[in-house]
Amino acid sequence: MKDIVQLARDLADGRTTSEALVKQALVRIEEHRAAGGVAYISVDAQGALLAARASDLARASGYVPSPLAGLPVSIKDLFDVAGQVTASGSSLLADAPQASDDAVVVQRLRAAGAILLGRTNMSEFAFSGLGLNPHYGTPLTPCATQRIAGGSSSGAAVSVALDMAVAGLGTDTGGSIRIPAAFCNLTGFKPSASRVPQTGTFPLAPSLDSIGALTRSVADSILLDQVLSGEQLDTRTPPLAGLRLAVTRDFVLDQLDACVAGAFERSLDLLAAAGASIRWFDFPELYELPRINAAGGLTAAEAWQGHRHWLEGDDAHKYDARVAQRIRRGAAIGAADYLDTQAERQRLISVARERLGDADAWLMPSVAVVPPTLVDLADDESFFATNGLVLRNTSVINFLDGCALSLPCQLAEELPVGLSIAGLHGQDARVLQVSRAVEALLRGNA
Repeated sequence: MKDIVQLARDLADGRTTSEALVKQALVRIEEHRAAGGVAYISVDAQGALLAARASDLARASGYVPSPLAGLPVSIKDLFDVAGQVTASGSSLLADAPQASDDAVVVQRLRAAGAILLGRTNMSEFAFSGLGLNPHYGTPLTPCATQRIAGGSSSGAAVSVALDMAVAGLGTDTGGSIRIPAAFCNLTGFKPSASRVPQTGTFPLAPSLDSIGALTRSVADSILLDQVLSGEQLDTRTPPLAGLRLAVTRDFVLDQLDACVAGAFERSLDLLAAAGASIRWFDFPELYELPRINAAGGLTAAEAWQGHRHWLEGDDAHKYDARVAQRIRRGAAIGAADYLDTQAERQRLISVARERLGDADAWLMPSVAVVPPTLVDLADDESFFATNGLVLRNTSVINFLDGCALSLPCQLAEELPVGLSIAGLHGQDARVLQVSRAVEALLRGNA
């Protein structure tokens, strides 16, 4: 499927219709499901077709609310959609009452004219970076055989990668947009958390949760960000020459597999050759993160607060055992421990401001490894070790309350690798500007 800008132009010029695009997406969804794919938990084919026909009629009368108008979008299973059950990828909530209202971001997508196709699969309650789900199946990346799509927004990524949607609405608490973007050869943007309202979204850890989208390009990510945040940032492409790009020597570059290391080094070489200034710096304080979060951190503490009434009740057996195990760690985190972690967070945010200085962006591999195979995650020891490594780099940005975009940086014949372009809180515009320039270089268009 083309990107949003191209499709919007096709719709404007009469080369296609919203109904035709939605029908194409629905055919692909059926083909995906027939082949055993599990990207979607549920599909609202009738509702999507009715909305597409209404969009075509509105366009014919001159009403086109945004470039997203008439285009099919997927919705992660933890967003409220009026008349649908918000199960959050869990069998526990599969029979919960239907939502009475749309989540704010869903309202904004509708107002922009997007066509909602259906609800996408995910790690149960968004509590994993790997995307495994014992209730609804585990989505696999289309980029390699029997390798995972990454999580928690696994189905959202696959829906876009396989042209079953032009964009996938997702959430990111520790990397849940950027990890599947990296594993599925997509672009994923995690904005500064406070920019996008979370009303109507099932929370994991409100201190860290943020909402964004998985798309095919930086331009598409910018369009989705405008819709979801309600803000139109200055995202004009800057020249690469003179950009100040910070790169840490430590922590986020530890334990990289050869493919990731090679793609990252090649990207830095290209940027330097284009005139960007690569500024290496040390950030040893990041090695304190495992200690700070040893008991489960803010995620476990806040997740326990939201789930304890179920995990202490008769329905605890309905949880994915691995998810339940991680949430239960929050029961041992006292109020003083929680406040200490929040204080440590603020301290490291201050250190990050000092370390990054006047850098235009902070670069790192989005994920330290290429997509693991599903079979390699069968036992708990491998699962938890891999989950921790996969989440390591992306979760740094959540803990520091920053923003980041992941875009593909591997060669055509290689397994997918994501390049993270990050900034601190409120630096979204600059991150998106730099991302435009870097994407053009990596695609050979600079």
